[in-house]
Amino acid sequence: MQETESDTRANRIDPVLRAAGWGAVEGAHIRREAICPGRIMPGGQRGAPLSADYVFEYRGHKLATMEAKRHGKGAGAGVGQAKDYSTRLKARFAYASDGAEWYEVDMHTGKEGAIAPPFPTPDELWQRCFPPETNPGVNAWRERFGAIPFETGGGKWQPRYYQHNAITAVLEAIAKDQQRILLTLATGTGKTSIAFQIAWKLFQSRWNLTREPTRRPRILFLADRNILADQAYNAFSAFPPAALCRISPEEIRKQGKVPTNASVFFTIFQTFMTGEDEFRFEGYEPDFFDFIVIDECHRGGAKDESTWRGILEYFKPAVQLGLTATPKRDVNADTYRYFGDPVYTYALKEGIGDGFLTPFKVRQMASTMDTYTFSDEDEVVSGEIDPDKEYTEADFNTKLVIDEREMSRVHEFMDQIDQRQKTLVFCATQDHAARVRNFINQVKTNPDPHYCERVTADDGKLGEQHLREFQDNEKTLPTILTTSQKLSTGVDARNVRNIVLLRPVKSMIEFKQIIGRGTRTFDGKDFFTIYDFVKAYEHFKDPAWDGEPEEPVAGPGGPRPPGPGGGDEGDDDDTVIDPPPPVQRVVVKLADGKERKIQYVAETTYWFNGRQITANEFMEQLFGDLGTMVVDADELRAIWIDPDRRTAFIQRLEEMGYDRDRMDDMRRLIASPKSDIFDVLAYVRFTLAPLSRSERVEAAKAKGLTGYEDEMREFLSYILQAYELQGIQELAPHRISDFLQIRYGGTNDAKRVLGSIPQIRGAFIDIQKHLFS
Repeated sequence: MQETESDTRANRIDPVLRAAGWGAVEGAHIRREAICPGRIMPGGQRGAPLSADYVFEYRGHKLATMEAKRHGKGAGAGVGQAKDYSTRLKARFAYASDGAEWYEVDMHTGKEGAIAPPFPTPDELWQRCFPPETNPGVNAWRERFGAIPFETGGGKWQPRYYQHNAITAVLEAIAKDQQRILLTLATGTGKTSIAFQIAWKLFQSRWNLTREPTRRPRILFLADRNILADQAYNAFSAFPPAALCRISPEEIRKQGKVPTNASVFFTIFQTFMTGEDEFRFEGYEPDFFDFIVIDECHRGGAKDESTWRGILEYFKPAVQLGLTATPKRDVNADTYRYFGDPVYTYALKEGIGDGFLTPFKVRQMASTMDTYTFSDEDEVVSGEIDPDKEYTEADFNTKLVIDEREMSRVHEFMDQIDQRQKTLVFCATQDHAARVRNFINQVKTNPDPHYCERVTADDGKLGEQHLREFQDNEKTLPTILTTSQKLSTGVDARNVRNIVLLRPVKSMIEFKQIIGRGTRTFDGKDFFTIYDFVKAYEHFKDPAWDGEPEEPVAGPGGPRPPGPGGGDEGDDDDTVIDPPPPVQRVVVKLADGKERKIQYVAETTYWFNGRQITANEFMEQLFGDLGTMVVDADELRAIWIDPDRRTAFIQRLEEMGYDRDRMDDMRRLIASPKSDIFDVLAYVRFTLAPLSRSERVEAAKAKGLTGYEDEMREFLSYILQAYELQGIQELAPHRISDFLQIRYGGTNDAKRVLGSIPQIRGAFIDIQKHLFS
């Protein structure tokens, strides 16, 4: 019997590793690591997962990986995989072996070649990774941090590979006495969990600014919104209750002093502010905090970054960790200048490719009223119109209000979405969010008055309650939230299926933050959809959308973050400081019948094989892939009339990224929304004119029902009606038993009326030949 890879590992590789002390020396572990689950695909499917045969971990650090191959296959067959594993896991060495041959790659120096047993011991590999003579103090803290295990909640949580990388990179920087540290990780990748594990290791190892383990550190988690500080506070629940403190202005006023008797403190920027740029630091010496985590560090909590910068400069002695989801851009260059280059980066593209984030598609909703010039037939209800001005998207709902236009947009996206799915709608101002909320509740099919709610700064605690209920995946209400700025960052709502943009998105940073509201994974969530009425999709054209950005250009004094959306009110922060006076809006009522003339033209772009492509590019890709699957239209038709072959064919299409929802978009693109998937494929590849399902059903009834008894004719007509209404999935082989159960109560009763099961199945297949002949 031929030796398997499992045999090779058990009988040839594992004994060599045990002899070297792996799995025997304290702190030395060999793990088979599931690196990533594979890209999320339609129908609950996943792309190929990635797992490493061996990961060598010592003192909390992943030092090496190894790919095993069956004996006789040669170590060289596994070298490429081992390098990939070590690149992802940030391991210094990569090994490959078939039990007879052994191969080593140093990922830092590039040196590689064949080696012979014995395999390096844990201490030997550690010293090669971290030579003791380089910096004894760094090694001491590196080992001390590594000796503290992750807090896994009794095994309920295990760090993903990139989270392990991020935690290790930060602790390594702390061990090297780096004062300013930055992590750049895509929204939805668990930055708060990473911050918790870092704080846990610092707390348990008794690291502090003295660099002597004589006391536990004092750690500050600084956010820009109360909900983010509260989320972090709850995420740190594994700490002893007495170690945690939520700093609040009310408590400070009540006690007359700031709290100091804790280890981990949580607050927002505004707590440290009062009046005109006066900071509230009474009771806190500059060196009080040993470590500060700045969540969403690219934003800041008030009108410009001087707010949080002033706080951080006051607490200058502390080691400061910035968390951001946005790569370096012009508008956040100061953030990168302050913290330096990130010690670790994990991008949106990587998260989607690995399967840790949900892919998305974009529906671009252009209309015949994307701009407006006053017409005498329209009525100015209030304000003063400029008759010569062409009002653009940036003017709508900030300077110009046309409710009929907003209602038409609401009708458009409410007709397209599944109204049972959770949806976020981003509006220009808080007033706009209120009006859109009302319009949605006027056209919804759900009778509940809480179906759509507004969440903005003006909604206060009631808005926070709506948000908590929306985030609760066990609750269906509220189903839609409208907002202006408040929900663009940091809100953990995993089951968001639709994001609607009704206001301009001013920067790449904000765009990526909004996209991040939908990327969190949830059972049964294969993708989410962005309905873009404001041309925000143009940000996808930016070469830095998800790649390495160019060095930002610094203007005088450094660029500042973008101002609040809308221009007439403050950002939806928890505390709005001295908002500017509101701008006088012009309210216009369109002439009768004019609203009905607003037309929309939609185009869809998709996340496909790691990049965003248009529907036309998608169709070209489908054209090419179909050429590898079918020779001509007759072969496609032969596949389509056979339920088993058709099911396998559709499954293969879905595995390649051509899911049912995207085929629905292709139907619209070929101007035949009620056609069959067959018609889409035949049109794309062979330019055959599409037919609607209704036309196919009528032809099948005319030609395919003759020769059957009345009961069988009625049964087949019932199946054809289901196909006409619902599509090709109604003709799948397993649906026969469903139809028999629904119509006759079961198989036995059906056989008495229709005949034997082979006869029923034969009729089921035969009628499909007439559908697609």
